Amino acid sequence: MAKSPVKRSAKVKTAYVCGECGAEYSKWQGQCGECGAWNKLAEIVLETAAGPGSARRGGWAGKADAPQIATLKEVRHSEEVRVSTGIGELDRVLGGGLVEGAVVLVGGDPGIGKSTLLLQAVARMAKRLPALYVTGEESLAQVAGRASRLELPMDDLRALAETGVENILRHAAAAKPALIVADSIQTLWTESLTAAPGSVSQVRETAARLVRYAKETGTAVFLVGHVTKEGGIAGPRVLEHMVDAVLYFEGESGSRLRVLRAFKNRFGAVNELGVFAMSDRGLKEVPNPSAIFLSGGSAQQPGSCVMVTREGTRPLLVEVQALVDASPLSNPRRVAVGMEQNRLAMLLAVLHRHGGVMTGDQDVFVNVVGGIRVQETAADLPVLLAVLSSLRDRALPEKTIAFGEVGLSGEIRPVPNGEDRLREAATHGFGRAIVPRGNAPKSGVFKGMEVIAVDRLAQALEASVE
Repeated sequence: MAKSPVKRSAKVKTAYVCGECGAEYSKWQGQCGECGAWNKLAEIVLETAAGPGSARRGGWAGKADAPQIATLKEVRHSEEVRVSTGIGELDRVLGGGLVEGAVVLVGGDPGIGKSTLLLQAVARMAKRLPALYVTGEESLAQVAGRASRLELPMDDLRALAETGVENILRHAAAAKPALIVADSIQTLWTESLTAAPGSVSQVRETAARLVRYAKETGTAVFLVGHVTKEGGIAGPRVLEHMVDAVLYFEGESGSRLRVLRAFKNRFGAVNELGVFAMSDRGLKEVPNPSAIFLSGGSAQQPGSCVMVTREGTRPLLVEVQALVDASPLSNPRRVAVGMEQNRLAMLLAVLHRHGGVMTGDQDVFVNVVGGIRVQETAADLPVLLAVLSSLRDRALPEKTIAFGEVGLSGEIRPVPNGEDRLREAATHGFGRAIVPRGNAPKSGVFKGMEVIAVDRLAQALEASVE
């Protein structure tokens, strides 16, 4: 009697992925060779590339639907159709609305408002297109209770409490929604892997399946991601490369203000900013954030300077505060909140070398009011003016704004979109501006505003005390 052939199970191939940078290794090691992080490598299961249509086995040979090389001019394409989320600030960060088939990753600290914002958006969009809210952390009763507290329309909003990605895709194939919200990606898991939900392999594989479903069906997908203590989205950094847009929620604890910032967007501008205020009815839009970020005091205070920063396409008026005090330490402190600390140390050295102002024996604290993090060089000049104002205990002239990059040789360099910044300042009643000469507008452009153009740091310091 002939023996039946023994079926041998294919050997499972594994790899190790760094949770910080996404680098892959064939063996485990204590330190990642790419980013230098320790004990961040996690094991993942690799799927075999050999399949029915594998190019290695000649699967595409002779097939009519095989990929063909074409010039870009021959490729037929159409303009992206954007759908409004019903929330203007969210539309701004997305680049004008949600694009069909886009996958958006929303990250932020626990309790900052990620689920609240997406629930508000999907409830409003459900009136115009079919939507599905998938919750893996809460029950349907909890989601319905939150929607009721926020007074959101619930007649057309469909929800599903499920963590298995296969079941989610099965329900989505039957319901055919145009929008899916997955809250959160760390709770989802797939049957093809034995790792625990939230592990690197599970997060990577479940996200890949949702991205594949979105691209094949044209369904827009929102993924909610938790943030680690280091400020990054939990799971492999490769997750950020798989999606079309990455949005981060920022905000100080105890503050009502929430800032939604785009760090990646294939369909719009990066570093775009949306401002919200948390209330008992959820997140509300702040149409004029400049008025919120400015101090409510009527008189100018020592150690304060108003600057015009630019976030994406929006100019914002932000107050920069500085406190300079005699230090009891042999190594004075340099603390910066809302800007890079190394840049503050560099600016103080320039202030000493080219401005003649010594702060070597002083503690210097700089804060950008409102929880905004300024990442552009236009804040250089306002920071130095605020430091000088605090050191001399003398306030800047009333209704004065400033912006400009300070070079190591003491020159004041122009920054992009100078006229837009001045226009925003004039709209809010500022009548005096200290700006780089390269950003000075033509005479008569801004009536009622005195524009002081400077080339060197010494000129800017003199103009700040007149």
